[in-house]
Amino acid sequence: MHEAIRKADVLVEALHWIRQFRGRTTVIKLGGSLLDAPEALDHLLLDVVFMETVGMHPVLVHGAGAAISRAMQQAGLTPRFVQGRRYTDQATLEIVEKVLAYQINQQLADRIGQLGGQAQALNFRTTNVLFGERLQLNDEDGQPVDLGWVGTVTQVDRPTIENLCRQGIVPVIPSMCLDAQGQKLNVNADTAAMAVAKELQAEKLVFLSDVNGVRRDKTDPDSVISTLTAEEARQLIRSGVIDAGMVPKVEACLEILQHGVRKVHIIDGRIRHSLLLEIYTTEGIGTQIVQQE
Repeated sequence: MHEAIRKADVLVEALHWIRQFRGRTTVIKLGGSLLDAPEALDHLLLDVVFMETVGMHPVLVHGAGAAISRAMQQAGLTPRFVQGRRYTDQATLEIVEKVLAYQINQQLADRIGQLGGQAQALNFRTTNVLFGERLQLNDEDGQPVDLGWVGTVTQVDRPTIENLCRQGIVPVIPSMCLDAQGQKLNVNADTAAMAVAKELQAEKLVFLSDVNGVRRDKTDPDSVISTLTAEEARQLIRSGVIDAGMVPKVEACLEILQHGVRKVHIIDGRIRHSLLLEIYTTEGIGTQIVQQE
């Protein structure tokens, strides 16, 4: 009986958040590392099905970094990264398209269907929803950096995505785009998710990571900070509490908050049902960054 009551209490706590977020859009960025953890991935996709079932509009944006690197090695190609981005020549682009835009994209949509939901793979063979241009970066001397066929998203097909959401279908979007000439471009999955969240004016953008959020002590998982305002996050960057690879991720979160997205979450996607625990409980399990309390 006590266990049954505890479960009922959990449902009552979730009810408040279910009602608050019903009809709202949440963009979920799924990183390539989680694709190599089938059990964790299934729990995440089941969370996505739950979210849609109770009235939220989840939109999944994904990468496939590890799978792309394996496919390149099998083809005798050596992955190379420039300023954190995969150098993408023509041979690499063909592998990225095959693995990311078709294989992984369709597998994710199919698995959501197998778990009881409905999903649509949005790729170059079905319906492409991301458009952009070649990414231009400079080196420390101000000289252009050659990244190959790497792009940045400048336009998102919002009507197509929203129409699917209204039908109860989860859009599954690979991080590639087309330029004005029809050239396919490889896009960083974080920035692709940000572009989608910005265009949809999403309630939430969730980064599924391999850490449990922003920590006061990066070596101590128990020191995770559950809520940060934008100003508090900037102070932690200045003081060095947020450092190394977490800095660009938090800076990206701060940027997207300035474009209408209400909350950005960083959570450990390897934790069972991490999405539900973060969104439908009062405490959450990761870090949420908000413009102000």
